[in-house]
Amino acid sequence: MAVVSNVSPLTARRRLGAELRKLRDRSGMTAEEVGAHLNCHNSKISRIELGKRACTPRDFEGLMVLYEVAGEQREVLTDLMKRGRQRVPPWWGAYSDVISANYAEFIAYEAEAVRGAEFQSLLIPGLLQTERYAEAVTAGGYAVLGPEQVESLVEVRMRRQDRLREDDPLVLEATVTEAALRLQIGGPAVMQEQLQRLREVMTLPNVTFRVIPFDAGHRGVSGGAFSLFATEAKGEPDVAFTESAEAMTTLRDDPMVLRRLSRVFRRLSDAALSPDATLDLLQRIESELI
Repeated sequence: MAVVSNVSPLTARRRLGAELRKLRDRSGMTAEEVGAHLNCHNSKISRIELGKRACTPRDFEGLMVLYEVAGEQREVLTDLMKRGRQRVPPWWGAYSDVISANYAEFIAYEAEAVRGAEFQSLLIPGLLQTERYAEAVTAGGYAVLGPEQVESLVEVRMRRQDRLREDDPLVLEATVTEAALRLQIGGPAVMQEQLQRLREVMTLPNVTFRVIPFDAGHRGVSGGAFSLFATEAKGEPDVAFTESAEAMTTLRDDPMVLRRLSRVFRRLSDAALSPDATLDLLQRIESELI
């Protein structure tokens, strides 16, 4: 097992949880049996294995004894346990008064992911929005919010976009329907600026943006917007978020859900225009707004 690098608490918890799950499978024990050994409920074991809960030193010691882990492997797992318990406030913690727990979790995964895939049917993905477009979407979608709350949420969205231009940026594949380009959020001037932004971000080597044209028919239909994140460069998605009518994001980490949404995204991508054809469509729609 490789030596642990300077990983974040979230990544450390997920890696430790994955290793503990492997050790439990190898032992042939159920979560209920491990929980009984540690004198806790099996749900606690499941949350530790999913990286949703930090492992306490006492529980960790009990697991190492139970699974008979020693030597270098134990050293690496101990490092992961310690890193997973570090409490380093993330930048979005300053906005806890306006972002939900689900949204905070979404941002955390987005910040840690190596690759991301997003499908939107009616809106431009948040990582690609201009400030004025984001303000129009937020003010219209959350009518109960005051001006200061809208401003804070827009700040969060703009700060998230730094992820695309970091030294080790998120590799993003975004697919939208043509309706997302033609729905005039904020009016013609805002949309013209937004379309120009899309043409700009398409020049980034880590961003792929494609549009499903109207004539794609049923091939471009999906049940709703969703995002997929992978923490390994060549690995399958680790987590997915789906958006409801209320625009709340819900975490889905079930392997069957991940496989299904991955297939859906591939089908939608197959129905989309090529990047060059997408660029032509952007320019054509932009010219109609002038």
